[in-house]
Amino acid sequence: MQTLNSAARTLRALSPDQRFGKVVAVRGALIEVEGLSGAAQIGSRVRIGASGDAVEAEVTGLDGGLAQCLPFSDPHGLSSGTRARLVAGEFAVRPSDAWLGRMVDGLGRPVDGKGVLAAGAEPRPIKAPPPLAAHRARVGEKIETGVRALDVFVPLCRGQRLGLFAGSGVGKSVLLSMLARWTECDVAVIGLIGERGREVQEFVEDDLGPEGLARSVVVVATSDEPALMRRQAAWTTLAIAEHFRDQGLNVLCLMDSVTRFAMAQREIGLANGEPPATKGYTPTVFAELPRLLERAGPGLPGQGSITGLFTVLVDGDDHNEPVADAVRGILDGHVVITRRIAERGRYPAIDILKSVSRTLPHCHSTSENDTRLAARQLLSTYGDMEEMVRLGAYKAGSSAEVDDAIRLAPAIETLLKQGKGDRGHAVETFARLNEMLEPQA
Repeated sequence: MQTLNSAARTLRALSPDQRFGKVVAVRGALIEVEGLSGAAQIGSRVRIGASGDAVEAEVTGLDGGLAQCLPFSDPHGLSSGTRARLVAGEFAVRPSDAWLGRMVDGLGRPVDGKGVLAAGAEPRPIKAPPPLAAHRARVGEKIETGVRALDVFVPLCRGQRLGLFAGSGVGKSVLLSMLARWTECDVAVIGLIGERGREVQEFVEDDLGPEGLARSVVVVATSDEPALMRRQAAWTTLAIAEHFRDQGLNVLCLMDSVTRFAMAQREIGLANGEPPATKGYTPTVFAELPRLLERAGPGLPGQGSITGLFTVLVDGDDHNEPVADAVRGILDGHVVITRRIAERGRYPAIDILKSVSRTLPHCHSTSENDTRLAARQLLSTYGDMEEMVRLGAYKAGSSAEVDDAIRLAPAIETLLKQGKGDRGHAVETFARLNEMLEPQA
C-alpha cells in the first residue's frame, strides 16, 4: 500500500503535458532538436540526455521545425538521436538572505562547497524587465566610495550607474575591489563574468575579505564556461540584486565585466546565424546591453535601489570601440582609467579630465563644486603645458595661472594616489584640497 501511495504522489507531481524531441545535429556549440515545433519558444529550457548525465540547454533560435539550443555545460558525448525534453517554466532563481556570504553560478547553484543554498519563497525570473521609467524613484543622495578621485571629481549617488572603462592591466580589478570593500551599501551583489579562474578566490579572500563577503553574494562564470552560462551569470547578478532591492535595501551591484557579457552574446548570435555588424558584434549585442544595464538604478517608491558599477574592458585602449561607446551612452557616468597615468605609477589611474558623473553639480555643495572646479582647472592647465615644462620651453613667471598649475598639480596627483588598503574620506580630501588651493601670502 505504501508503494502505491508513493507511486501516486510521483504521478501527481508530473506535468500532464510533456514534449519530447531528439537531437538531429550538433554544429559546434549549437544543438539542433527536432520534434518540439509549436511548443518550444525562445528562452525555453531543454534537458538533453538521460537524467543522470542530462545537459541543460536553452532554446536560442527557431528554424522551421528545428529548435536551436545552446548548452550551459560542455555537450561532449552528445550523439544524434539523443532524447530532449522540454522543461516547463522559465529560468528563475530563488534568492534569500541565506545567500549572503555565498558564491553561486549563473543558474543560482552553489559553487563554494559550503552546502545547499536555502531557497527563497518566490522564484525570480533571471531575465526581467526594468521598473517602468515613469514610476521609478529618482537617484538618491551621494555615497562615499573611499576612493578620493571618485568622491571629489566623479561622485557616486545612490541608484546611479557608473562605468569603469579601462584597457587590460591598468588596475581596473584592483579599483573594483576597493569599491567592493568601501562603498556604502546594505548588500553587495558581485558578478564575475568571464573572469580568470585563478583570480576568483583571490578576489573573494584577499579583496573582499570575510567582512566584505558576509554582506555579499558573488556570481561566478569563468572564462572557460560556455557563452550561454556567461550571459546567464550577468542576468542572474541583476536578478539577485533586484531581490534585495525589493526588500527596501540599498544594493551595490558590481559587474566585471560588461564587455565579456557582450562577447558571450556575440558568440550566441553568431552560432544562431546572426550577421556580424560592427567589429564582429551582432545586432542583438546592442539590444541586450540596455536591457541588462537599465535593470540597475532606483526602484519604485518604497523600494530600495541598485547602485551599479560596471567595468568595460576597452579593446586596444580604444575608448571609442563599439561596446564602450554603447555602454557610455546608457550609463549615468563613466570613469576612464588610462595606461598613461598607470605608467607614471599613480594608482588608481583615473583620468580626471576624461571622467564624468552625470549627477554633477547637484550632488556636491556649492563650496565643494568650487573646490572641484578649481582643482580640475589646475590639472587641465598643467596637462596642456606639461610637455613644454619638461622640455624647458616655458619660462617661469610668464603666466600666473600656469605657475600655479606647475606648483599645485603634482601635489593634487599625490593626494589622489591610493593603495589597496588606503581608504579615503571625502571630508578630509576636500579639506586638504582647500588648503592647497588657498592663495599664498
